[in-house]
Amino acid sequence: MRSAKPTGSSNSAGKIPGADGPEPSESERLLFGGPLRYDTGWSQHSNAFMELNLRAMVTRLPALLASSFRLAWQADRQAARVVLAAEVGRGLAQAVSLLAVNSVLGRLLAGGQVADRLRDAVPALVAVTVVLLLAALLRAASTYATGRLEPKVERVATELYLERAATVELSAIEDEAFHKLLDTAQYGASSARRMIAIATHVVNAGISLIAAAGVLTVLHPALLPLLVTMTLPSAWSALTIARRRYASYHAWVQHARAGRLISGLLTEPAAAPEIRVHGVGPFLLRHFRAMAEASETEQTRLARLEARTGLIAATWTGLATVATYATLGGLLLAGAMALSVAGTAVIAVRTGSANLDTLVLQVNTLHEEALFVGDLERLHVEAAERTIPVGGAALPAEPREIRFENVTFTYPGSAARPALSDLTLSVPLGKIVALVGENGSGKTTLVKLLSGLYAPQRGRILWDDVDAATTDRHRLAERIAMVAQDFKRWPFTARVNVAIGRTSAPLTDERLHESVTEAGAEEVVADLPRGLDTLLARMFSGGHELSGGQWQRLGIARAAYRRGAILVVDEPTAALDARAELEVFEKIRALAGTGQTVILITHRLASVRHADLVHVLDQGRLVESGTPDELLSTGGVYAELYGLQAEQFAVRIPTDVPNVPNIPNVPAPKVG
Repeated sequence: MRSAKPTGSSNSAGKIPGADGPEPSESERLLFGGPLRYDTGWSQHSNAFMELNLRAMVTRLPALLASSFRLAWQADRQAARVVLAAEVGRGLAQAVSLLAVNSVLGRLLAGGQVADRLRDAVPALVAVTVVLLLAALLRAASTYATGRLEPKVERVATELYLERAATVELSAIEDEAFHKLLDTAQYGASSARRMIAIATHVVNAGISLIAAAGVLTVLHPALLPLLVTMTLPSAWSALTIARRRYASYHAWVQHARAGRLISGLLTEPAAAPEIRVHGVGPFLLRHFRAMAEASETEQTRLARLEARTGLIAATWTGLATVATYATLGGLLLAGAMALSVAGTAVIAVRTGSANLDTLVLQVNTLHEEALFVGDLERLHVEAAERTIPVGGAALPAEPREIRFENVTFTYPGSAARPALSDLTLSVPLGKIVALVGENGSGKTTLVKLLSGLYAPQRGRILWDDVDAATTDRHRLAERIAMVAQDFKRWPFTARVNVAIGRTSAPLTDERLHESVTEAGAEEVVADLPRGLDTLLARMFSGGHELSGGQWQRLGIARAAYRRGAILVVDEPTAALDARAELEVFEKIRALAGTGQTVILITHRLASVRHADLVHVLDQGRLVESGTPDELLSTGGVYAELYGLQAEQFAVRIPTDVPNVPNIPNVPAPKVG
């Protein structure tokens, strides 16, 4: 079984064989809190596959083949035509070959001299040779065209998936149901690729089966039921085994992933120090062994059932084969069939049986892959409904302020209180505006709404008199530059990590140098082995790792490279020391001095003393606004928080230490 697809099973989807299994092991309980089950989009497919039988397979086959052909047609029409024509031609060639073989046998087994019989058989032998050569050429053409199609189909399907994923609203990405669809649909591209080759085999096997059945019917009508009787046991066996393995795959894939997780931890660089200092290695090895032994038990169970099913099918096939050859013998003895016809019938029966076996196995696989292609198609539909809209009203060229009017926002799927509740405030542009408040007060949510990442459920966000909800969201985003505390550390070169701030702008050394200088990141770049061309990813050869503070400076350089009219900085100095923090805020003040708007989110209230305006949030509501001096003088929430932080830095020198002058304690800044 392939292990590329994470799968799961769900009891709510119906009882699936193999899903119960043994009781969860001690390792499962201790490490993962209980039995490992993963509820993804696979669960909705479980019953569809488990209920699949031979009749259902035949009924669904046209739709599956049509789906494969649509993918191929979209990727490369010429190659799709070649594959279809080649496979149909191969099937017809097999029918002609069987009839030619029958003609050869008829002439060879006829009366008369051997030389005469051989001479009479030459045209039929030539026909067999030509047909076999043609079939070989058609197979080569099909193989070449399929090889062209497969990567193209996967590329087209992957591009569609990534395009949909990259253009939907942020709320869609954070929505659990939509994210599960993303999880399963991501395998649609590789499934689409595999469907091309599988569909090719299905078409060939199907046409060859029809050809063999047609030849048998022409030779003698009684032979067709014998073909079905011989091949049904192997078809039943293949379907039964496939369903068991599929069900087991559902039930155990999370368990298998957990085993790989444990083994990965033993070789993970980040975990290596603690593994060695705390002696964690033997602990992880013991649980890896326990998890692996549980998986081995499941594989043994499947092997036992497969052997039993195979034995039953082989016995049934053996009896059917004996009955088939007995029937052929009876027809020969009764004179109802010539010996040459009997020989051709044997070949046709064996060919048809092999083709039916192939057909059943391939349709099984085709159906399984089609489920994931279906998820991909469903993603296209749902993503289209949740894509960020294009176009809208124009924003003011030089707005004076951004105003929140009675804005309420609750995160999708959240049963808690709103992140913002009836919030009204203004952000004057060209100033430094600080957002202050305890964790969960709504500061980060506010800037996400301002940046257009979310839309409020109630209220309006106005750029002067223009409602942001009616504007072109892409144009709005172009005006925003953001430095988040957890900004993305791209595993590319330092040059790209800066320039990715605005990929639509020409990549010039002048703009890069200016951005690095504005961020005070010159030393960071100078210390890199290859400067801006240094790869910042240790998992690749020649990769380099930066410290948290160095990354922070590159993040600020990225925002400077973007040159957005509004710079949002969310805890920009969290990874910096005191000296570096002071330098960064000097850079931020310099940016504001050039007319750029700076929206600063920080817990360090001493850092906002140069802000033009401070908004204090509490539980999603605005509780105070003013300059830092005004807020300190009123003795409200800001003053209280400022005093609490100031007390932590109050200098208290013990007076009983020898040789230390009697220096009075330095009190915290006066509040209120």
